[in-house]
Amino acid sequence: MKRVVITGLGAVTPIGNTVAEFWDGLVSGKNGIGQITRYDTSESKYKLAAEVKDFDPTLWMDKLAAKKLDKFTVYGVVSAIQAMDDSGLEGNIDKEELSVYFGSGIGGFETFCEGHQTMTDKGMRKISPLFIPKTISNIAAGNIAIKLGAEGACVSLTTACATGTTAIGEGYRAILHGYTTAAVCGGSEAAITPLAVGGFGSCMALTTSEDPNRASIPFDKNRSGFVMGEGAGCVMLEDYEHAKARGAKIYAEVVGYGSTCDAHHVTAPSPEAKASAKAIKIAAEGLSGVDANRLYINAHGTSTPMNDKIETQAIKNAFGDAAKDLHISSTKSMTGHMLGAAGAVEAIASILAIQNGIVPATINLLEQDENCDLNYTPNKAIKVDLEGALSTSLGFGGHNACVAFKKYQ
Repeated sequence: MKRVVITGLGAVTPIGNTVAEFWDGLVSGKNGIGQITRYDTSESKYKLAAEVKDFDPTLWMDKLAAKKLDKFTVYGVVSAIQAMDDSGLEGNIDKEELSVYFGSGIGGFETFCEGHQTMTDKGMRKISPLFIPKTISNIAAGNIAIKLGAEGACVSLTTACATGTTAIGEGYRAILHGYTTAAVCGGSEAAITPLAVGGFGSCMALTTSEDPNRASIPFDKNRSGFVMGEGAGCVMLEDYEHAKARGAKIYAEVVGYGSTCDAHHVTAPSPEAKASAKAIKIAAEGLSGVDANRLYINAHGTSTPMNDKIETQAIKNAFGDAAKDLHISSTKSMTGHMLGAAGAVEAIASILAIQNGIVPATINLLEQDENCDLNYTPNKAIKVDLEGALSTSLGFGGHNACVAFKKYQ
């Protein structure tokens, strides 16, 4: 079996548009949630979102090229450019040996809404010829492959809120079993629109809080739903021997991936937390021998009443008595729920936590739920000499995914 390492990172998030800004935001406990600015919320009870701010795509791509893409693709391509630049892989790999595993939970939702409005107002003949190429959810992966010249596999995955984690896991497996040498992996999302926000609200998934500091509050007794976020995350996975031969900077090693399904309900997690625990256990096999107090779990931690309670149970089911010694946090307290991008961005948080020896906090955790009785690193980041990390994602449809990272030796 091959070894798989991380050699590049890229991020566009509500708390920073580069990896460095994102990490600084996590360590300082920056809250990326605020009043929605994309549209008028006066007639809506959902006022808050975690928007990407001060984002200038022309720092990474041509202005005209950006205009021809939906926002979710722009975010995805920019995160991939960042990861490629960070890895130093350009010019150091055969194009046939570079693959893309990149997804979105929803795809070009902004374009979809605009296209429907155009058809309603002006008729079918006025629909843009770019409507389909901007909307379809695989198009971020396709544009990333075009931009980076990746002629290996180009796979777009959609596992709802687990998309980013699934993409990293499948890219890991592809390298592990020799199907490719390197893989650009991650997820992107840009769905802060009235239709998407209203739709998630109708699912009873969103909070109606108007206080940014009491909106996304994972594991807090007073949590009432998630806050919509957006952005993209990308990690460059690479065969260890290839990375070593070219003298690449290595952030961490990928050592496990678990993927299961609750097979229970379209939106609600299974109360038994059996399948979700199995995904965690499978991934954690790669961290056997590492003490629980040297492990970090970046929890899915959505701030919905059901998720946080059942995810806590899943962690207990997976680790038994050692669960109480784990360092856990939900960075969604700062970024909101970035949907298909969440797992990728949270994987980056996990990787940097290991590298820097810092566990990011769950901010605004003021009154911990008695059903969520583990160590969620409340309110302030802490220094810990970490040996490994797990990033978990649990999506609508029962999708469970977990990736494991280990300190590079």
